[in-house]
Amino acid sequence: MFAKLPEQITKPNKDGKARILAIANQKGGVGKTTTAVNLATAMAACDKRVLIVDIDAQGNASTGLGIPSPDRTVTSYDMIVGRTQAIDGVVKTNVPNLSLIPSDMDLSGAEIELIDYDRREYRLKDSLKSVEKEFDFILIDCPPALGLLTLNALCACDAVLVPLQCEFYALEGLSHLIRTIERVKRAFNPKLDIQGVVLTMYDKRNNLSDMVASDVREYFGDKVYETVIPRNVRVSEAPSHGKPVLLYDVNCRGSRAYIHLASEILKRERRLSA
Repeated sequence: MFAKLPEQITKPNKDGKARILAIANQKGGVGKTTTAVNLATAMAACDKRVLIVDIDAQGNASTGLGIPSPDRTVTSYDMIVGRTQAIDGVVKTNVPNLSLIPSDMDLSGAEIELIDYDRREYRLKDSLKSVEKEFDFILIDCPPALGLLTLNALCACDAVLVPLQCEFYALEGLSHLIRTIERVKRAFNPKLDIQGVVLTMYDKRNNLSDMVASDVREYFGDKVYETVIPRNVRVSEAPSHGKPVLLYDVNCRGSRAYIHLASEILKRERRLSA
C-alpha cells in the first residue's frame, strides 16, 4: 500500500496512555486538517495506533477519511456535551491502525452550549480518558478559531503542533496563538508545550515562502520541523476522493513530505520520552 517508510523508532508510552497532540492555528486555510489526516496516516503506516478527533464543525477530517455524513451517528459533539464517552464514537477508517471520532454541523452550536457547563474547559479531556489507553497517538483537528472548542483541545493535549502557511499574514496570527498557548499553560494545563511548527503550502518559486520560512526558523529555532509541506495538486485532490494523499498517490511530493514529517515527529517524541 505504501512506499518504504521509516522503521518504527518510538518506544511505547511509559504510562500506557496516548500522546495527545492538538493541531491548531486560529487562521483558516493553513493546512490543519490536511496535516492531521496525512500525518495520522503516515504514523499509522509506522505501526502506531492513531486516533483523529475531529472538533471542527465543518467535518473536513471526517470527509477526507471517507466517512459520509449518514455514518456519523456518534460525533465529537455528543462526547463534548456529555451524551457519550469518546470510546462510543470511534470509527475505523480504511487506513489500518487509524480511527476517527467524526464531527458534523451539530458542533457549530457547542461554543454557546458549553458556556453554562461545569468544567467547560475540560469536557474533551474528561471524555478522552475512555480511549487514552487504546491508542499510541491522538491527534485533535481544531477549528480555525481560538474559542471554547480549541480551548478544550489545548486543555486535553500534551502538546500543540502548529501548521503555518508560508505567507506574510500567517506570521501575524502566529504571535496571537503563542500568547494563547502561554495563557492556557498558566491557567489550565501546566504541561502544555509546542511540539513543533510545520511550514505548509511552501512554493519554492515564490521568494516570500523562503522569507517566511527564514523568519519562522529564526524565531522558533529547532521547534520548526526541517520538513516543509509543498504546494501539491495531488494533496488538494485527495479529500474529494475521501482519501489521505498517501492512499491517493503515495509517490507524489506531498505524500513524501508527510512521510518525512511523521518520521521527524516520531524521532522528536522519542527524545522527549527518553
